[in-house]
Amino acid sequence: MNGDPPARTVAAPLPPARAAGPRPAPAGAAAPPPAPAGAPNRRGFLVKAFGVTALLSAAGSALGLLRDLLLARFFGANQGTDAFLVAWTVPETAAPLLIEDAMAFLMVPAFSLALVLREENPESPDPVRQLVRATLPWLLAALCALSLGAALGAPQLVQLLAPGLPDPGLAVTCTRITALTILPFGLAGYLGSALRAHHNFTAPAGIYVAYNLGILAVLLTCNAIWGVRSAAIGVAVGSLLMAALLVGPFLRRLRGPSAGQAVPRPGRGRGPQPGGLVLIPLAILPVAVFTLTRQAQVFVERYLGSGLPPGTISHLNYAAKVSQLAMTAAILICTVTFPLVARALAAGDLVTARDRVEKDLGQATAVVLAGTAFLMACAPSVVALLFQRGAFGPQDTAATAAVIRVYSFGLPAQALIGVMVRPYFSVRPVVRRAGDRRPDDGGRRLLDWYPAAAMLLGLGVTVVVGLLATPGYGALGLAAGNAAGITATAALLLRGLLLRGIAVRTGRVLAGQARLLAAAVGAAAAGALAAGVPADPLLSTLLGGATVALVFAALGTGFGAAEVRGPVLAAVRALCPPSIADEGKLPHGR
Repeated sequence: MNGDPPARTVAAPLPPARAAGPRPAPAGAAAPPPAPAGAPNRRGFLVKAFGVTALLSAAGSALGLLRDLLLARFFGANQGTDAFLVAWTVPETAAPLLIEDAMAFLMVPAFSLALVLREENPESPDPVRQLVRATLPWLLAALCALSLGAALGAPQLVQLLAPGLPDPGLAVTCTRITALTILPFGLAGYLGSALRAHHNFTAPAGIYVAYNLGILAVLLTCNAIWGVRSAAIGVAVGSLLMAALLVGPFLRRLRGPSAGQAVPRPGRGRGPQPGGLVLIPLAILPVAVFTLTRQAQVFVERYLGSGLPPGTISHLNYAAKVSQLAMTAAILICTVTFPLVARALAAGDLVTARDRVEKDLGQATAVVLAGTAFLMACAPSVVALLFQRGAFGPQDTAATAAVIRVYSFGLPAQALIGVMVRPYFSVRPVVRRAGDRRPDDGGRRLLDWYPAAAMLLGLGVTVVVGLLATPGYGALGLAAGNAAGITATAALLLRGLLLRGIAVRTGRVLAGQARLLAAAVGAAAAGALAAGVPADPLLSTLLGGATVALVFAALGTGFGAAEVRGPVLAAVRALCPPSIADEGKLPHGR
């Protein structure tokens, strides 16, 4: 299956703004050119790209869930799994920094701008290959240094992350193994960002399928020989498979439509080529600090959790894994639409970018709130169904389910941050047009750090709530700190979009969020009543989940939430005979 649009239209610019009135364009941005006659249907492309991405991501998530089930079955929740999960902090930190967040925030806008310049100057040296030559060698050198440093500093990392571990030796060994993931993770993130900017979503969406297959292969064959170390080795093997999956598609895209043109080497010649790009290396710092600060919430949990009873870190991990399933589809929405937003901003079309961001905020919230309502209603039965076997007992089920319910309060904010931060960083990417001579004032540079500052304030909330609540509530206090901190950050980032020049209509967005939240509260209450009827975990999950879905759809439609009402009415029309709609018995609202 292939989710790519036709090759001729991969780099097609976005259509002009739909709203009247000019908008200020980012520095160096050109006015958006008219869309070519052969441009693909935007809605059809998005549906196809989302379908491919959702299918492969769901497969990767299912394999990841199977991985967690096997970890629970083979090793339970004890000192051994705590040691591995401390070591897993390395790939957990590297993945958002190098694959999901920071690398995408940097390179999707950079490749999008290069594609715009390729269209504007088809006779000039290809800016896409110029960008690769200027960035990829330095990236590989930095990744090798980081991987080696993490392996050599494993004892210090373990002491810093979890000073309360009774036997840190196993954690040090696993950390040295997982440190090998930094290089392939970074390469996979770079190649995946380039492919998404080219509107190729199939291969990037499949990387977690390859990753988890590698982990499962080693875990199933070697768990009796190497114990929990087999999971760490599987992580390293899976990371290599991720990068290998993307090399072929990237090389095919790199050849592009102008493969015969010469590419200037950085540092040679008399200056920037017409239509070329100039790197802004310092633009990397705010993105990296934001991502690391966001990941620091996990560091806080591991640090405080290491002083709690054995198994606490494992309960937090299993709860986080289940909770994140509710976010998968929400994050997929902005993953697919991010290149469109970045391309619009590169072309100076702020209205199209704003409209797309507002739509993404509504759709992501609808998806994640439906998932949150399901978790609130069915957490005990879901955990029992997934994990309660082998070394994972009823007490572990109860503890993990309670943490899931507290975590769920922060899931909508997690989704909103994923949507908002992408266009924020796209306004000033890591490259600029070679002909842009406008001064870069200090105020704009200061705004680059706004997301990192917002995340730092949110992290402060997490630490304060965690310190205050952990003595009395244990793991639940840590989860409450996580939810409170990430919600504070989301509120600050919504303000940051306005400061950045993306004029999101805040009142309209918040009104839509309120309607969706009301529907989710009602659905969670009804689902909890239904889930409490059967004793069997499978029946409880199915009945509770079906109730949540139906009530959320009904209330969302009744409250006028467009993100729910539109799909519901479309489904009803598809099921009803045309004569009923023709007779006016079915509403035709938006």
